Amino acid sequence: MGRLSEQILVLVSFALLVVGCNSGNQNTEVKYSGALRSMMSGNLQATAYLDSLSKKPHLYALGAFENLKGEIQIFDGKAFNSTVQSGNLVFDKTFDKRASLIVYAEIANWQNIEIPSAINSSKKLEIFIEEQAKQLGIDTEKPIPFLIEGKSQSLSWHVINWKDGDTEHTHQKHKESGLNGVEENKEVEIIGFFSKSHQAVFTHHTTFLHMHFKSQNEELAGHVDDLKLGSNMILKLPKP
Repeated sequence: MGRLSEQILVLVSFALLVVGCNSGNQNTEVKYSGALRSMMSGNLQATAYLDSLSKKPHLYALGAFENLKGEIQIFDGKAFNSTVQSGNLVFDKTFDKRASLIVYAEIANWQNIEIPSAINSSKKLEIFIEEQAKQLGIDTEKPIPFLIEGKSQSLSWHVINWKDGDTEHTHQKHKESGLNGVEENKEVEIIGFFSKSHQAVFTHHTTFLHMHFKSQNEELAGHVDDLKLGSNMILKLPKP
């Protein structure tokens, strides 16, 4: 092999190596439409069409339908959206509706982190997520999507079904307007978003977290109001 051929081979090999390294990276950017402060002021109009997101690979999302008529939960491109009809929880697994609020990201690759038993509350979880993200080199000044899997000790939830014409919005009324309950010692999968700069946008003003869930048996899904973590639960953060 001549010297020129060897140089070309080295250049091609280097180019392939660079391409291979770059192809392993994923865009973990969190996007959203709508804002909690707008809904609390009475603006329940749609800000996004779900069908515009239906083709996105590895989509993870949460939010609320327009007019606050149900909760949005999307796990890896599969919808487990929940509504209330005649006092019963009904799943809508289509992308046909519109959202007043939606937060989403496309995550193909996750890394697992075992949650210590001492992390047993939402507030402690908030701190733990930030600490773990920093250790993994994830920018904690930007929103971070996450998953939690395992058996929770206790999970308080609701599925909103806002009364038409009601213009007085409070956090408590949102929780009580549709169905709500408490699940104990149940296997769940939680989709959440952490952000220190989106309070009253897609997290409430008292927290950096917004979480929705579905039960492992896929019989229940909705908004997480409070969470007491069980033992051996797993936190999943995006691979940079």
